[in-house]
Formats: sequence, structure tokens, C-alpha cells
Amino acid sequence: MTDNGLLLDTCAMIWLAHDEPVAAGIDDVLLQAVDDNKKVAVSVMSAWEVGMLISKGRLPTTKSASAWFQDFSAAGQVEVLPASPDILIASSFLPQPIHNDPTDRILIATAREHDLTIVTRDRAILSYGALGHVKVLAC
Repeated sequence: MTDNGLLLDTCAMIWLAHDEPVAAGIDDVLLQAVDDNKKVAVSVMSAWEVGMLISKGRLPTTKSASAWFQDFSAAGQVEVLPASPDILIASSFLPQPIHNDPTDRILIATAREHDLTIVTRDRAILSYGALGHVKVLAC
């Protein structure tokens, strides 16, 4: 499931950063990935989502959005993956059926490009994974 590593979606980042409950075993999967020198990553698009949430008061913090994101990335030794032109274009050509949330499409394209498993609770992404279009791990 996590042969090449993990891509945390934005909600997974937030739950982990705030010690919110996640599915049993997720913490162990993350620790094992780090121990095995596998990639644990987030998309740069999650920085944008964190910024939007903080700007709207939906992610309470005393830090700036930039500091929150950088602190999370550094503390978890999380790699921030770019939204390259290839990934952005690939997000427009994902196998159907796929929902229309552009950020989720970019996350899916990022995971596919890097052969990563998306850690998420997003039902649409989990359903997409069940169709075999991307590797997913419910958290």
C-alpha cells in the first residue's frame, strides 16, 4: 500500500498537527514510512488550503499561515511537493469518474506522478482509489 511513500491531504495534515483522532494504525504507518526512509509528503496546494482556512478563521492558530505550514513540514520531516506543469496538466486528464474539486484533482495527480498513497478521509478520493486510479489509505 505504501511502497513509495505517503501523500497527506490537507485534512490529514491538520488532524495530525492538532493531535486529532485518526484511524487506528495511521500513526504506525507514518512512523514506519519514516523509519524505512520512504517519502512522507504534502502537496504545495495544501499550503494554499491552509492559508485559506486560516484566513477564514476555520483553522484557529496564533501563527501565520506560512509559519503553521512550515512548522508542520519541518516537525514531521515532510517533503513539500510542487504542483509542476506536468502535474497540473495531468489533473485535467484523470480517468473518469472524478469529482470536480480542482485541489483534490491536483493532489491525486501528485500522488500518481510520485507513486504515493494518499492519506485521506475524503470520500470522493477514497472512492476514486477503490476504482484503482490512485492508492489511498483512509485515516
